[in-house]
Amino acid sequence: MSGYPGQQPYGYPGQQPPPGAYQQQPGAYPGQQPPPGAYGQPQPGGYQGQGYPGQAPPGMDPNIASWFRAVDQDNSGQINAKELRQALQNGNWSNFSDEACRLMISMFDRDRTGTICIQEFAQLFSFINQWTEVYRRFDRDNSGTIDEGEMNTALQQMGYRLSPQFISFLVFKFNPQTRKVTLDNFIVCNIQLRNLTEAFKSRDREMKGMISISYEDFVNMAFTSLM
Repeated sequence: MSGYPGQQPYGYPGQQPPPGAYQQQPGAYPGQQPPPGAYGQPQPGGYQGQGYPGQAPPGMDPNIASWFRAVDQDNSGQINAKELRQALQNGNWSNFSDEACRLMISMFDRDRTGTICIQEFAQLFSFINQWTEVYRRFDRDNSGTIDEGEMNTALQQMGYRLSPQFISFLVFKFNPQTRKVTLDNFIVCNIQLRNLTEAFKSRDREMKGMISISYEDFVNMAFTSLM
């Protein structure tokens, strides 16, 4: 690795997206208004214990609560990766991948149940919207996908110093047929790059951009970072 990015990729929890990233989103991107009928409907037993049948918890944006009720198809008061996948679309109208949804659920699943509650969903909702805005900034032709050149520009502007050959590999890894990166793949790629970078940096005590590592430590680092 030739060096570290000057900062973590934009859009992670607790960080703001880059200036100018906020733009109106087309209908194909997540973050638009909740589905018709999602507002104000009484909720079955799964919500009763949370104390907010038919309404948002105190201090929560009603739009987020409406999205949560619409995504929670079994009315359990929790959302799993399958339900999340059915609710999220890329800019080319494809659903998010199983990998992306499992990864995002795991990021916000604080109690490790494999599902997220409405408060955790609110954090995930913000996370996805921030990444959508960043993604759209680099989707120059508004096609709903990012090509290799756009991906190279995106990662460079995020501070990653990666070779064109490695960028080509990343794009091919996510979609060898079209070599186009969808929003879900863009999110997964950036999460993995961040995790691997942080794991590498923790072992690079002298900040030289190079480390000496055993095979087992490398495998442990890779598996830990990508889970």
